Amino acid sequence: MTSSSSTQPSSPLWQPDIQHKARTQLARFMTACGQSGQSYETFWKWSVDHLDDFWNQAWDSLGVIGDKGSVILQNADKMPGAQFFPEAKVNYAENLLRDRSDRAAIIFQDEAGRERILTCRELYDAVSRWQQAFQSAGVMAGDRVAAYMPNMPETIIACLAATSLGAIWSSASPDFGVQGVIDRFGQIEPKILVAVDGYYYGGKTLDCLAKIKEIQPSLPGLQKTIIVPFVSSAPHIDFLSGAVTAPDFIKSYVAKDIVFQRVSFNHPLLIMFSSGTTGIPKCIVHGHGGTLIQHMKEHQLQCDIHPGDRVFYFTTCGWMMWNWLISALASQATLLLFDGNPAYPDPKSLWDFTARHTCTLFGTSAKYIDALKVAGFRPKDHVDLRDLRVITSTGSPLVHESFDFVYDAIKADVHLASISGGTDIVSCFVIGNPLSPVWRGEIQGAGLGYAIEVFDDDGKPVPPGAGQGELVCTKPFPSMPVMFWHDPDGSRYHKAYFETYPNIWCHGDWIERTANGGFIILGRSDATLNPGGVRIGTAEIYRQVEQVPEIAESIAIGQDWEGDVRIILFVRLKPGQVLTDEIRDRIKKQIRTGASPRHVPAKILEVSDIPRTKSGKITEIAVRDVVHGRKIKNVEALANPECLRIYENIADLAS
Repeated sequence: MTSSSSTQPSSPLWQPDIQHKARTQLARFMTACGQSGQSYETFWKWSVDHLDDFWNQAWDSLGVIGDKGSVILQNADKMPGAQFFPEAKVNYAENLLRDRSDRAAIIFQDEAGRERILTCRELYDAVSRWQQAFQSAGVMAGDRVAAYMPNMPETIIACLAATSLGAIWSSASPDFGVQGVIDRFGQIEPKILVAVDGYYYGGKTLDCLAKIKEIQPSLPGLQKTIIVPFVSSAPHIDFLSGAVTAPDFIKSYVAKDIVFQRVSFNHPLLIMFSSGTTGIPKCIVHGHGGTLIQHMKEHQLQCDIHPGDRVFYFTTCGWMMWNWLISALASQATLLLFDGNPAYPDPKSLWDFTARHTCTLFGTSAKYIDALKVAGFRPKDHVDLRDLRVITSTGSPLVHESFDFVYDAIKADVHLASISGGTDIVSCFVIGNPLSPVWRGEIQGAGLGYAIEVFDDDGKPVPPGAGQGELVCTKPFPSMPVMFWHDPDGSRYHKAYFETYPNIWCHGDWIERTANGGFIILGRSDATLNPGGVRIGTAEIYRQVEQVPEIAESIAIGQDWEGDVRIILFVRLKPGQVLTDEIRDRIKKQIRTGASPRHVPAKILEVSDIPRTKSGKITEIAVRDVVHGRKIKNVEALANPECLRIYENIADLAS
């Protein structure tokens, strides 16, 4: 099979110079570890061969606030079962609220252009008032506080107030439908629901209060609902049970010093949810210490975030990147928050916001970068991006041509870091770093402290440049889930990650390690295509299809056919285009020459829409199930479930 990295240019797209490397926090950290001057690859190997030393130094150098204890790693040979910092006491919120100065902590803008700025002192004081109100409402360690909220300051305030008490936080974005919220929050039985009265998207004002009324009866144990005014200064909430507006909830309290409840390293901090496209979402529990130290490592060492940097991520509160973003407060960065449609009223508005506030790290999805490319919008022609140092991209694989677009249309000297991990680890298995070159189409390398390998079907490592396989992690890491909710014997947890290879984490991504030492994600393992018994990653096909000018996007599935599997490609065309036999032939030729003859689909069909999750990932499994007449178990996980009807009973697939 033709390797997807076989058409590499002879030189990287970005290469840090000696002076740049010396200024990085990673270079200083390597010196502290006694590894000064090593290559990133060499230091990564040291980090996984010396997990105790690496994470011990990480706690000290990154500036974790808490009591470390004397034991760094217990039961290191067991997954699950290993435990980092078993004697430690720490509180996530205490680490994020370390600064009480007048420096900007949060700069928020909605899609209408309205801005708010909170200083570190104002953020701390707001958390103090919310914490006192939560205590008066009976919130204690272990209670769940759930949020149905946009990406706005009050969401962060409520999160830090709850977690400062040792309560467990969980969030969903207001674009989730009623059943989608119930499927998630109904499992975890929150004591408190924090929700917004409405939100803005695409120039429309969308109500949430009617949905909240439907949700409330399905949340056992719910004692209070706090409504945050956003689209109205005084929302009418009399028809909601046990509801109070946020201003009334905190009005009796004056800000004072916060008493943070330090808890064990693995004390539950967050409950996050799998995408739920194959059933009711799994409730994945992450701990205070693991979430904190992983995020601080990724921010400071992998992304080179310094105190005073300004960090933006386009995300909703239903995606783990929101949690990743807010943790940057622990590294004393200023958060740039945006809520709404990033292309409203035009693509320039988001770039105006981030450039005006001197954004240093711009985080987004591969889908957004592709949308800019399709729209022909070139940010560097419209705004001053001199302060922008790093662009991170995740959500789906960033194809080679999108790398070209970033360096051509956004900034020629930016550090482009394609990153990949997920809700399961609330962090990134493969990620960028400020020391290594950026090669076209490649993620730079494995994250420090992650013993990443590529395994073939026999469970043997695949050498760099020698093929594709499963992404696995062979040693424990601090941000492994603490548990699954309602999984008392751990059987669901074990089945999710350790059933394929005993004592080894199998992540479910189909991946290639390149000759450069980088990685290319080729799609989800459960969505790989298998014609003639050869596994093919869907991302390899999408990359080629996107080079055909008439195509806006595509989705590929395997259809069971005559005892084998045949590839079916659905394409959504750009406005004004029609799928002709000539375009089909060009698509097939592009795939045949750019990938291999095995990648060429048996049929290419036009569709008007492609289903995707709330975080923007296309859902091959849902389409595959519809084509085969199988019931979709959880359509509420999709942002556009109505489009699945397009794939029902397609006559062309019967022959």
